[in-house]
Amino acid sequence: MKRLLALLLSLCLAGLAAATPAPKLKAGVFEPPYPAPEFALQGSDGAELKLARYRGKLVLLVFGFTQCPEVCPTTLATLAQARKGLGPDAAAVQVVYVTVDPERDNAARIKSYLAAFDPSFIGGTAKPDTLAGVRKSYGVIATRLAHPAGDPSGYGMNHSTSVYLIDREGRLRAMMLYGREAKDFVHDLKLLLAAK
Repeated sequence: MKRLLALLLSLCLAGLAAATPAPKLKAGVFEPPYPAPEFALQGSDGAELKLARYRGKLVLLVFGFTQCPEVCPTTLATLAQARKGLGPDAAAVQVVYVTVDPERDNAARIKSYLAAFDPSFIGGTAKPDTLAGVRKSYGVIATRLAHPAGDPSGYGMNHSTSVYLIDREGRLRAMMLYGREAKDFVHDLKLLLAAK
């Protein structure tokens, strides 16, 4: 009788464990995941910037520009905070920042800009047509906005603001919308780091 009760109890517990849903990403998920489009850009570290460089790490891919007044600094500060929140696991996460403003953003400028948030962040630039191709492959939009005073050097950029989450095998797994907190990134990054 005791054996039967123990067996029934273990079956009930196993059923409960199976019924508990696996934790889900907070970001919008690409289902099924698919290979992240590769690119070859001039990296802010002086080397060629390709996603393949970071195979084995999680990549957070961001598009923006160094003169962005609000969205880019907010996003980069959030990603820096998320990396800190990961503790030792931060070494397994790489932030890649691709400019939408090659006219003003050279590699040195991007490097200096990113260092203010986290010196591990890597940026990329290239000729306008190359960057346009990268944006198209990710569905990113970037539009130049005239400066209200008519100063041609003081233009702004309207651009897509989501962050792409790329797994260690180089697959697009999710896209986090602008405005999410660092803890949301930490949650998703921990899940992706734990995935086999």
